[in-house]
Amino acid sequence: MNKPACPVCTLEDVLSHPDKWECATCGHEWPKEVAPEAAKVVKDANGTPLADGDTVVLIKDLKLRGGSGVLKGGTKAKNIRLVDGDHDIDCKIDSVAMALKSCFVKKA
Repeated sequence: MNKPACPVCTLEDVLSHPDKWECATCGHEWPKEVAPEAAKVVKDANGTPLADGDTVVLIKDLKLRGGSGVLKGGTKAKNIRLVDGDHDIDCKIDSVAMALKSCFVKKA
């Protein structure tokens, strides 16, 4: 790895530490660039990778929280959006916003 020049004094007298760079001249410290994290791959119940904009189908009946409603198996959700968190998928089913787990859907 090439040593960068100090961003403060622009001299190239830089010391390398495991997680940071340090300028030997002015004492300025800055973090080393870390490799970007690999993109999370979201897969459906069959192991097929999902992407934003896909259409998915529910594989089983799901009870709705806070009510007595049920989403029936076979219901389609079009134009999904993948998100981080407990539920992987944001979508609309019958014009109602839903958050689904990818393990309960298959790609249509």
